[in-house]
Amino acid sequence: MWDMESPPQLAVTVAITRRADPSRTAEMAAWVRAGASLAETFPGFLGTGWVRPEPGSAEWHMLYRFADAAALHAWEESPQRQWWLSSAQGFVEHTRVERRTGIEGWFDPPRELKIDHQAPRAPRRWKQAVTIWLGFFPVSLLSAWLLAPHLTSLNLVLRTLISTLVLTPIMTYLVLPRVTRVLQPWLQR
Repeated sequence: MWDMESPPQLAVTVAITRRADPSRTAEMAAWVRAGASLAETFPGFLGTGWVRPEPGSAEWHMLYRFADAAALHAWEESPQRQWWLSSAQGFVEHTRVERRTGIEGWFDPPRELKIDHQAPRAPRRWKQAVTIWLGFFPVSLLSAWLLAPHLTSLNLVLRTLISTLVLTPIMTYLVLPRVTRVLQPWLQR
């Protein structure tokens, strides 16, 4: 039987912002690929990716994901990773690190963390689900009352597309931050 009080092992995503001199883009890209090659040999590695906001930008946004906190810890404490990080000294600056599990990214704003800082523990999944529902139900009801009557002539796909395009930002930027702020003591208990 499923135990609602014992937390499941959640995959962990690490988001890092790094800065590098734009004139060293080729070196930076090679360094990122080398890190990905090293990480993918570790048990529990689920994937990695990187983007730059625009050509010529000094910022590089990187993600990597591991199956659980133990797998992530093994990678982060490994000699391979230490060697890889040291190989970028002099041209890469580490500016921000965030660790996320599940969907708790909806539950708090991004925050600056030290490289070695542990992520706050995510609320239990059932608490996340209840919190999302508490925000989603009234917004969906309001949408059905105000928006849906204006979309009846459209086919199902267009109605759904329009309603999700309207509701997603409302939930993400207005409703969930407020609901989670109110429920924060309960979520963290």
